Amino acid sequence: MMLLDKEVFTTGEVAQICRVAPRTVSKWFDSGALKGYRIPGSRDRRIPKAELMRFMKAHGIPIEGMTSGRTRVLIVDGEKDVVETLDRILSEQTSYEVRTATTAFAAGMECEKFKPHVLLLDIHLNDVDARAFAEGIRRSEPLQFTKIVAMSNRLTDGQAQSLRLGGFDGFLKKPFQVRQVVEAIEDVTRIAA
Repeated sequence: MMLLDKEVFTTGEVAQICRVAPRTVSKWFDSGALKGYRIPGSRDRRIPKAELMRFMKAHGIPIEGMTSGRTRVLIVDGEKDVVETLDRILSEQTSYEVRTATTAFAAGMECEKFKPHVLLLDIHLNDVDARAFAEGIRRSEPLQFTKIVAMSNRLTDGQAQSLRLGGFDGFLKKPFQVRQVVEAIEDVTRIAA
């Protein structure tokens, strides 16, 4: 998520950066806590970068995601060798900030602390139903914008397509190439204009 070169943000983009709901950003704007302007003849709000930075610093909202441009990726897979290989390769070959977990419990703890932009989730974890885990992430306000990419070596293409309907943002079929992993991460973190 490279937002550094933008000078003005929509409420949706501010919500992603601050990891809150868009309605929360609207409340900040309407109360005057977050300064910006409305587009003439529209209800759309715009927040200048300098104002957003001031607001984030004043309220202790971490700005590293915005200033470093580093995408936070959490890899969750029960196969330790998959986790270690992905961690090593993504850490060496990309600018992503990478963390890992091999159980759903560890993943939940890591999500709370790390607040990943992208969660690469093996949907065949032994200790949890992956769809229920993804729903839990979606219900958590600080994590509601986390993009979840399902990983599996057992699904047919049709089953993989149904994952998108089940709340997943993307799918990776194992075994995969590193390029495919990076493309999946880039696809789900791209901000629509």
